[in-house]
Amino acid sequence: MEKVHIIAGPEFSDREGHVLITLKAPHGLHSSGLRWSECLADVLREMGFFTSHCEKDIWMCDKGDHYECIAAHVDDLMIASKDPDLIIKILMEKHQFKLKGTGLTKFHLCCDFFRDEEGVLCYAPKKHIEKILENYCRICGTWPKPATSPPTAGDHPELDTSELLNEHNQKVHQFLIGAPLTMGNSDRSFRYPNSSDDSLTLLRYAKTSTP
Repeated sequence: MEKVHIIAGPEFSDREGHVLITLKAPHGLHSSGLRWSECLADVLREMGFFTSHCEKDIWMCDKGDHYECIAAHVDDLMIASKDPDLIIKILMEKHQFKLKGTGLTKFHLCCDFFRDEEGVLCYAPKKHIEKILENYCRICGTWPKPATSPPTAGDHPELDTSELLNEHNQKVHQFLIGAPLTMGNSDRSFRYPNSSDDSLTLLRYAKTSTP
């Protein structure tokens, strides 16, 4: 377990110059994520939850005729319950969790959550794709054209003989390669892009096909 200390300044009065050890878990340490995971696990177990056999970050609580579930992604929680307000109240008032954005889920982990015309709950990275394309327009000065199909197999970027990119275009290339990887696991059978052209086509198709 990491220990963090500071050298006390003049604001600590007679303790100036002393070495002080922090008792709370600061953000950004190598072990911060693990410490938070352990804290959350202790709280959820106290509330009667147990981890799923197939995914340790899905917590379940047997309510007799149904199960309550909490899916945890670091400090983002998705609660499925007949009375989610009670769970939120316990986390905030008893365990002093500072929760933000509580309420009906509309956006979670880069995806919009909505119901279709038949009332079926759906999710898709609509806003996230729009933000990526806006960034593309800001960088490249133009909107990408729509695409009617995802990238096809058979491209070989390793055979590319074009000139090396300058520093600016390197950043554009890195953006185009990395952006689709943050769109979440949607219902599309996309493979990861292996070139900026491949990635751009993927983004254009995602924009065209997202409901």
